[in-house]
Formats: sequence, C-alpha cells, structure tokens
Amino acid sequence: DFEHERREEVIQHIYDRYGRHRAGLCATVIHYRGKRAVREVGTAMGLTQDTIAALSSQLWGFFTGDGLQDDRLREVGLDPANRHLQRTMALIEDIIGFPRHLSQHVGGFIITEGRLDELVPIENAAMEDRTVICWDKDDIDTLGILKVDVLSLGMLSCIRKAFDLVAQHHGTRYTLATLPQEDPKVYDMLCRADSIGVFQVESRAQMNFLPRMKPRTFYDLVIEVAIVRPGPIQGDMVHPYIRRRNKQEEVSFPSDALGAVLGKTLGVPLFQEQAMQIAIIGAGFTPEEADRLRRALATFKKHGNISDFKNRFLRGMAKNGYEADFAARCFSQIEGFGSYGFPESHAASFAFLVYASAWLKCHHPGVFACALLNAQPMGFYAPAQIVRDARAHGVTVLPVCVNDSYFDNSMQPDGQGGLALRLGFRQIKGLREEDAVWISAARGNGYRSVEDVWRRAGLAPVVLARLAEADVFAALGLNRRAALWEAKALRAPLPLPLFGGDIEGEGIIEPAAHLPQMELGEQVVEDYAAMRLSLRAHPVALIRHLLTPSDTPP
Repeated sequence: DFEHERREEVIQHIYDRYGRHRAGLCATVIHYRGKRAVREVGTAMGLTQDTIAALSSQLWGFFTGDGLQDDRLREVGLDPANRHLQRTMALIEDIIGFPRHLSQHVGGFIITEGRLDELVPIENAAMEDRTVICWDKDDIDTLGILKVDVLSLGMLSCIRKAFDLVAQHHGTRYTLATLPQEDPKVYDMLCRADSIGVFQVESRAQMNFLPRMKPRTFYDLVIEVAIVRPGPIQGDMVHPYIRRRNKQEEVSFPSDALGAVLGKTLGVPLFQEQAMQIAIIGAGFTPEEADRLRRALATFKKHGNISDFKNRFLRGMAKNGYEADFAARCFSQIEGFGSYGFPESHAASFAFLVYASAWLKCHHPGVFACALLNAQPMGFYAPAQIVRDARAHGVTVLPVCVNDSYFDNSMQPDGQGGLALRLGFRQIKGLREEDAVWISAARGNGYRSVEDVWRRAGLAPVVLARLAEADVFAALGLNRRAALWEAKALRAPLPLPLFGGDIEGEGIIEPAAHLPQMELGEQVVEDYAAMRLSLRAHPVALIRHLLTPSDTPP
C-alpha cells in the first residue's frame, strides 16, 4: 500500500525500472450484471428508453435467475404477457454473468524476467501512460507468474500530511519509525471509543467493540483489527475471545501442539496463518495442501468447491485423536476466513497505522482533522462529522475566507497563542484548485471587495458566485446575499471588445440592493449546499424545539 495521492508515481517507477516490455498491469474481466444487462439487452431488442428505465428501476443489486415478479412489472406499466418483453427478460437472464469486456486490475502488476510481450499481448490502458496485459489474475495464478499488488491507502497520505503540519507548526519532525510508542493516553482514548477518523477502528462495529476489548498494548490493536472482520464474526470467534480475555471463560487447548499455535489468541483462530497451522498440525495436511485450502476458502463462494477439503480435514482430525465436534467447529472457524480473514502480518501493519493515527488524534487533534480533510475522499465520515468531532475536542474551526484560506485546509494562529483550523477552498463544491491558487496568489495584502477579487484574480463571475454562495466574503463585511448580488452584477470579459459598446446593457452599474438577512436555518441549508458542512449549527438543532418526547427517535 502507498499514499493514494502518490500511487501513480510508484506505478510509473515500475515501468521505468523494469521496462514496459517486462511489466504491465493485470486485466480483470467485467461481467454483465443487473442494470447494465437490462440496459444493453433492452437496447439491442429495440425496447424504448422509457421501458428500459422502468425495468431497471425494479432492480436492487444483481438481476437474479428468478427474474422480476409479474406484479412488479405491472407496477411500472409493463405487460408481463407481452411476448417481446418475455424474450427480452429471458435473454437478460441468460447473459447475466457473461464476460463483457476487459478492464485493468486495481493495482495488480505483472513483472517478468524475460520479455512479457513475447508471452501475452499488451495493450494501452484507458488511463494515460499505463499498459495492460490481456490475462486476468486467475490466469496469472494458474501460470505461476509473479503478481505484485500496488495499492493505495488514504490514511498514509493523511499521516504524512499530519507529520508535515506538526513539523511546520510545532518544530518536531515525526516519522512512523520515531513516533512515541505504547502511549497510555492513546489507549485510554481508544478504550472510550473516541476513534472518529482513526484508521480501521472508526466504524460503528469497531467503536462498539473497543470498550469491550480495552486495548492496552500494540498486539491488542493487531487483534482488534483482525477480529472485527466478516470471517471471525461468521466463524463465531468474537464472543469466545472476549469472554476469555475478560476471565469469564477458561482458556483450554485440546492438545499442546494446537496450544502453541493458538496460545497468543486465547485458543481462538484469528489469522490465516493459524488456520493453516491447524490444518497441518491437527489434520495432517502438508504445507502445500494447507495453502490450497487457503486458496479454496478464498474462492469457495464463487466456485463452491471445498467439500473435498472438508472431508479430508475431518478425517485427519479424527485420525489424530480430536473429537468430531471440535473438528467440525475448527473447520467452521477456518471456513470463516473465506470471508476476508486477515494474515497476521497484514493485521500488524494495519495496527501500526491505527496507533499512528490515534496518536495524532490524541495529541494533535486539530492537525489530525486538518490532514484528514486534506486527504479526502477517504474513511467512513464526511467532512461535517470530522469538523464536528474536532470541535468536540477543543479545536477552533474557522470558516473559509477569501483573505485567509488556501486551497487546502490549514492551521493558523487563533489569536490566543494556539492554533485554529482554517477551512480551505477545497471544501467548496465545484471550485477548481486552479481558481483557488489564483485567489491566494493575487491576494497580496488582502481583497477589499468582490470586484477586487474579480479584477486581480481574474476569476469568472460564475466562480465568484460560487464563492459567495459559500459565504467566503463575510470578512469583507458582506453577507451571503450581498456578495452574491455583487457577483451576479459583474460582466465577464467580452470576446469582441471592438463591438462592446453596441451590446445592450454594457456599462450599466447595478444599483446597491438592501437585501434582508438570512435566517439561521437558511444559512445552515446554504452552508451544506455549498460545502457539505456548517459551522453555525447542527441541522437537527433547528427543529429540536418542535420535537415532542413522543416524536423523538429512539
């Protein structure tokens, strides 16, 4: 995993280092699914766009073999007895799952010692400066060719930006290697489930689990990352682990050999390596057989072929003296790893980022929120929740300002010896980075009016209107409506100035308008429309007085 903003650098470095004749991205096969199948088959069969839209509107997720019920077709004005429609529906069902085209894998790189272009066709990808081979990952696995996944992680960008801000404003340069370790304050914060924005433990499921887990060491975070996953949850591993951790259940092992494998996780298999070791030690699998079991578990939902492994596993456990109930429970737990179980090394590296992001949130909440906003889109929470959480941690958040903001969110003196988070122009929907750069570059000692911004920054009136809608001119003494009035009154430069005097309205000066102030509710609505957040009030606070106890949601 690399910073999501710099992954393309890594991809191009691989091309430069190994050459395009020896390196290329893996393909992935795109199949017909749901609405796409309806749209394309319907078009080929000559259905009208209205009929196709009506059919598509009745789909949730994938189109199933059961098709659509007759009453649902009638609901949208279609006749289920129509033979042409019936033939179309049958063709849609037939084409579901059929390959449609090749696309590029999200990051699977193929690197060969010899010439790759002598082994498989290579073609240019849709993205500039990328090339893709015509085989997918399953072909590569079958042939035993090396595939390296070059993936991106938004939290790496966030942490790097946070370290830069700490160095800029506090004079201390941190890296992942020099961050203070095992800080009790960090674990105290996590035990309170105060983890909005923290990598991997910010979901509602993780926030619910943190107070039960009560992590106090780094390895506790490794387990935290691994245990709240579909695999361990479906394998019924979560509750036994918590009971044993809280001394509510005795930790026991059916044999010393399995105790050596499961001891550090209190007898509950949480990692893929443990699942493979159980198969080797308990059921007598060879390492090669255990690896094939792991691969089969990873794809059994797609191919449904693990019965041979299950029988082999149960026979092996019985042969080695383990009870049938224990063997069945072990395989059920191992089976759960087919639903995204973690290798221990993966969980440990993710836990490292959990600790780093939690440390930043604990000791530099303003910096962390600023970096998190600048690394968007990523994570579970929208900017509004991130800003609200930062303010709950004592961070002063300042609005976007034409004279003080930059494209990125930034940390600025708060006038009381501390730092405040100044929202940047990137929070304004539809505003280009190029326009924000022009605003800050031409600012000098500050703008005095909307027209001043127009003349010095060279922005189009439509951009100024977007800025006015975000209330960035408040520092100039202009409320949102007054600023928008001035922005709308400006004229864009004419393409033919020679004939400018002949155009009706040229040179007319709009009279000043005394517009009424917007109510708080209107301000909040406009804030969310322009920036998806508001510093004025929470939307629910505006109607709280209207809620009676019987109307209050549970």
